Amino acid sequence: MLTVTSVNVNGLRAAAKKGFVEWLARTEADVICLQEVRAEPQQLPEEVREPAGWHTVHAPAAAKGRAGVSLYTRRAPERVQIGFGGFGDAGSEEFDASGRYVEVDLPGVTVASLYLPSGEVGTEKQDEKERFMAAFLPYLKGLKTRAAADGREVVVCGDWNIAHQEADLKNWKGNKKNSGFLPEEREWLTRVFDEAEYVDVVRALHPDEEGPYSWWSYRGRAFDNDTGWRIDYQVATPGLAGRAVKGWVERAATHAERWSDHAPVTVVFEQ
Repeated sequence: MLTVTSVNVNGLRAAAKKGFVEWLARTEADVICLQEVRAEPQQLPEEVREPAGWHTVHAPAAAKGRAGVSLYTRRAPERVQIGFGGFGDAGSEEFDASGRYVEVDLPGVTVASLYLPSGEVGTEKQDEKERFMAAFLPYLKGLKTRAAADGREVVVCGDWNIAHQEADLKNWKGNKKNSGFLPEEREWLTRVFDEAEYVDVVRALHPDEEGPYSWWSYRGRAFDNDTGWRIDYQVATPGLAGRAVKGWVERAATHAERWSDHAPVTVVFEQ
């Protein structure tokens, strides 16, 4: 079995003080993909930066205190790549130092941690998100082709910052004009699944379910009322997705036990 977990930690230093370290000690995951780390490696406590039993890759953003992605693997990676530029038209060097993408090769599989820009309608943030999406889709196609030629599967885990379907957020009617549920964003994600032929693994395992949500605002009683969004995905090549036997959101038992506004999304794959 290969167990993969993805979680936006909403600041790893803060999460470490709230329960991430204890969660890490308990998890049975073989690979952990983190997003929104928001720290340089040297700013992290040693038990978080290089925990015993794990190989870690940290890709902080050039902009201090922003973004940042990391990968923790039980096995040493065979290859590490930060950013997705340098692949001709299929990639963009603009985002190579933005702390938004890191991938590693493990036996038979390439695993990536992705933090797609959140966007905000009518601002430069949305323009950045659109540029990222425009560059990332062809990269995903090329990644799948290169991996297949090498006999590998792919899983891209992370905070994609888009709810794909109405079942992926509680208040979809009120968010039609907001970033994260815009028609053009949802259409782009459809292209990832249809055109690039990747699979939304958790949705494939739970086809008729509302959610399961992975992010809840800290405002109001969103968590207690389960007024959430499903924006954290494990997106895999069909061969690997077909071997997924279980996928779930590790939702905290109570609001007080949360160490991020996101919850870990875990999938178990047969190898």
